[in-house]
Amino acid sequence: MTKRLLIIHHTPSPHTQEMFEAVVSGATDPDIEGVDVVRRPALTLSATDVLEADGYLLGTPANLGYMSGALKHAFDVIYYPCVDATKGRPFGLYLHGNEGTEGAERGIDSITTGLGWVKAAEYVVVSGKPGKAELQACWELGATVAAQLMA
Repeated sequence: MTKRLLIIHHTPSPHTQEMFEAVVSGATDPDIEGVDVVRRPALTLSATDVLEADGYLLGTPANLGYMSGALKHAFDVIYYPCVDATKGRPFGLYLHGNEGTEGAERGIDSITTGLGWVKAAEYVVVSGKPGKAELQACWELGATVAAQLMA
């Protein structure tokens, strides 16, 4: 049976775009079989998208010390329709900030805890331009969460 990994992202800058592409590359590695990777910009996300997925990757910049308004909006749209049906599903997070990402991490932790989602890998948090090591960490994040769905 094919599993579905949903990447929910807000990608407004070249830095977050680089991170997004690395996450997608890891999640779609040819060694990972039986996992369909679906990408949704946060502002277009529906509860159906979330309900049809088996796991999630979240990507956002940290704006003014918090997750992007787009990702917060996505959570607002899906929270109550998905709160019971998605408990126990794995998720990962990549986050880009120029300073102060702690508030974004705390907010995402609160919401995903409320949803009952399970942190599947360490968050990838990047400040400034992502380098080779940070992009490799994004690749590994995508591959790790996708591989967990494969098992």
